[in-house]
Amino acid sequence: MLLELPIQKIPIQEIKIKKKVRLFIKREDLIHPQISGNKYWKLFFNINNYLTENPEKPFIITFGGAFSNHISAVSAVGNLAGIPTLGIIRGEELKDKWRDNPTLLFAKRNGMNLKFVTREEYRHKEKLTEFLQKEFSGALIVPEGGTNEDAVKGVKMMLNNETKDFDYLCTAVGTGGTVAGISKYCEDNQKVIGFKAVDDDSLENRISELTSKKNFNLIDSSFGGYGKIKDENIRFINDFKEKYEIPLEPIYTGKMMQRIFELIDENYFPENSRILCFHTGGLQGIEGANLLLEKQNRSLII
Repeated sequence: MLLELPIQKIPIQEIKIKKKVRLFIKREDLIHPQISGNKYWKLFFNINNYLTENPEKPFIITFGGAFSNHISAVSAVGNLAGIPTLGIIRGEELKDKWRDNPTLLFAKRNGMNLKFVTREEYRHKEKLTEFLQKEFSGALIVPEGGTNEDAVKGVKMMLNNETKDFDYLCTAVGTGGTVAGISKYCEDNQKVIGFKAVDDDSLENRISELTSKKNFNLIDSSFGGYGKIKDENIRFINDFKEKYEIPLEPIYTGKMMQRIFELIDENYFPENSRILCFHTGGLQGIEGANLLLEKQNRSLII
């Protein structure tokens, strides 16, 4: 039986808000301690369908960066299910430094083999995928971030009777699978907002390939670029946790919530709007972020 995930109200009346709106967050981060948030659902049908068709000698291959939530989640799935996994990691310079990286160390401890490739090779993942399909015939090759049609189908599970009552559905956007799934399966009267963690002009077209609906809007929330963490981001995340007892990470959910607060203050949402944000997990990334912040003698994420 799946865990009933809570929808928590964020009492924004504590802030000086010019419009009366109601803000809530669905705690998808609580679904599993290691396969967190949207990663659980994006992998759900990918892996279950694969195992149904390939019950003998399964093998999973996927792609990700140094602090990838997706790499972390796939390695955990492999460990729990007893399936060998291979992670294709962006950045050949990490080959001798993975022990200093909490995400990659976690993946290795879960039994994932790591293959480090140059950033140029990584940019051409189509060629890499063709090569891997030949070398590992029968393997499940999951794209970066897990985004494909099976992932979109899995994201449908994030929606239920409780989510139907909201005017706006908000999620952070990396590769686009989660916002595509919410867009495709939400109610016709609902508006979907994707908060982009990366300034990528191709995202809208990629999402449109996965959902036929035109009910979504993308808003930049990269705050200077993917993986960039500003002092204002750290302050917001720490204040948010102190006020609402909800942890956020600095790449996706922290920036999304910060941008939503800004939009509320800017009167973006009509009066009496009910806004639901999806907490897509990724809290494993806080440890790696803090290692980098510590080296820079900056404030840490609590």
